[in-house]
Amino acid sequence: MSVKSEPASALFAGPFALATLSAPDGPAFPALVTPDGLVTDLRSALAEPGLTVLSLLEDWSARLPRLRALAADGAVERAALADFRVHAPVEPRQVFQSGANYRQHVIDLHVAHRAPGDERPEDERRAEAAEIMDRRAAEDLPYVFIGLPSAVTGPYDDVVLPAWAGKPDWELEVAAVIGRAAYQVSAEEALEYVAGYTIANDLTDRATVFRRDMPQIGTDWLRSKNAPGFTPLGPWIVPAESLPDTDDLRLTLKLNGETMQDESTKDMIFDVARVVAYASQSARLLPGDLVLTGSPAGNGMHWGRLLRDGDVMDASVTGLGAQRTRCVAEES
Repeated sequence: MSVKSEPASALFAGPFALATLSAPDGPAFPALVTPDGLVTDLRSALAEPGLTVLSLLEDWSARLPRLRALAADGAVERAALADFRVHAPVEPRQVFQSGANYRQHVIDLHVAHRAPGDERPEDERRAEAAEIMDRRAAEDLPYVFIGLPSAVTGPYDDVVLPAWAGKPDWELEVAAVIGRAAYQVSAEEALEYVAGYTIANDLTDRATVFRRDMPQIGTDWLRSKNAPGFTPLGPWIVPAESLPDTDDLRLTLKLNGETMQDESTKDMIFDVARVVAYASQSARLLPGDLVLTGSPAGNGMHWGRLLRDGDVMDASVTGLGAQRTRCVAEES
C-alpha cells in the first residue's frame, strides 16, 4: 500500500497534534506532528516502546505538559510527514454518535420526508420542523446511539462500498476524543473530559436505516452505519486547548471537487459539551472514546446524489485539517 500523508495545504490549530503513522512495511506508532509537516516518534522520544495514542489518552493530564515541551524543543529529532502513512489517529473502545443535531439539516429532512396525504405548503412544514427543534433544545434531549470501532479507517484510505448498500451517503462531523473517564457529568464540566478533536465522516447507507420487515422496531444502525471503513477518521487529534471554541467551526465536504456540505457548528442544536454530557448519563465514557457530534445539511439524500464507485470525498474542518477518501465498489 502506498504511503499517504496530509495535503500540504491543510493545517491544524495549535503547536502540535497527535497522529498514528507508519513507515512503509513498518508498524504503526504514535507521533507528535507539528504544523510545518514534521513528526516525532513518541516511542523513542518518551522511551516507551509499547506506547500508543490510546495509552497517551489514558494518562492525558500527565502527558500533556510533556507533549507541549516536545513540540517546543528544537533539539528533538523529527522526520518529514510525507515519508509516512497516516492511519486513524486512535483505536477507540467505544463510539458514540449524535444524530439530528444540525438545525437546517433536520428541517430539510423533515420537509423531504412528506407524510402520505400531507399537502401543506413547504413553508408551513418548515415552521413545524423548526418548532420541533426548538422544543428538543429546550428539553435538552440530544439523540445519541452506538457505533462500532471496527468501522473506523484512516483519513486517506479507500472506502469500500458494500454490494448490499443501495444508498451510501456521507456525513461530515466533528468528533470529540475523550481524555478522562466520564460518567454522569454535567454540561458545564463535560469539556474537562475532552482531550481533543478530530474529523469523522460517518457514512450511512440510507437504504437500510429503517427496517422494512418490521417498521415497529425502527432504525437499524448496525446495518446502515457499521460496514468496515464506514468511519474515515483523522488525520490527527488536535488538543482541546488549541481549539477552545468549537461553536463556530466550518465543516466542508466536496464530492469530486463540488461542494456538498459547507456549514458552521453554529447550526448545532446541542453543542459539544451537551452531547458529551448526555452520552455520559447512560454510559461510562473511556479515554480514547469518540463522541461524534452530528452532520450538517448537504448530505447525498438532499442532493439526490449518493456515493458510487470512483467518487472522491475531500473533507475539512476548521483547525482540524483535512481528509481525502476514494470510494471503491466491493467486488462481488
